[in-house]
Amino acid sequence: MNNNTQNYSLTIIIPVYNEEDNIERLKKAVEDYLPQCRVKACALFVNDGSKDHSLDRIKRACENTPDFFYISLQKNSGLSAAMKAGIDVSESKFVGYMDADMQTDIRDFNLLLEYAEEYPLVTGIRAERKDSSFKLIQSKIANSFRRMMTHDGATDTGCPLKIIRTEYAKRIPFFTGMHRFLPALILLQDGGRFKEIPVRHYPRQAGVSKYHLWNRLVSPFKDCFAFRWMAHRYINYQIEDRNL
Repeated sequence: MNNNTQNYSLTIIIPVYNEEDNIERLKKAVEDYLPQCRVKACALFVNDGSKDHSLDRIKRACENTPDFFYISLQKNSGLSAAMKAGIDVSESKFVGYMDADMQTDIRDFNLLLEYAEEYPLVTGIRAERKDSSFKLIQSKIANSFRRMMTHDGATDTGCPLKIIRTEYAKRIPFFTGMHRFLPALILLQDGGRFKEIPVRHYPRQAGVSKYHLWNRLVSPFKDCFAFRWMAHRYINYQIEDRNL
């Protein structure tokens, strides 16, 4: 079966869960950016079992825009599953990731692309976060604990603006919560390294955040122990020869 993403250098994966109020703004921002992107790029919307009208609005956006594509999951499976699904179906050289909440600026992908050939992962850092003090405190605690457990040295793994070389992305061992550990998971691979770049951050203008105390603070603590267990058993291999 033909996969349209193979015609692009970058597939921007955008997980969507109950973001109907943001789809039109998101469509315009992505549509305006794609001609300005440093490489030939497309957008892949991943509907994560939305219960509102997000899927209908995604379908309409894709009908009118040649560089827009979508997949829709049968049920809500979480951010990690939506990201994995997008990576699994992407055949471009690079995959990008951004949230549908419009709190990051898609134009900042051009900053990340400057280093995409050199680093398997280039990730943004929300330099001046526009979140509440309570959210900032939770993130600071979670990031500190993650760094202590993984030794990845990453500043802000929650920043929803990333570019990964697809060959590395497809080798990432995925699990629930893995989106918080992308730098650490890239470092597990031979030749794995990453670069962080400051990016813009905005307050949410529409829709409701899907994060709360449990999945911003408690779940990441539990996931850190799962990562430590998995990291000690991670397998690296490279095929030297073949006859296929």
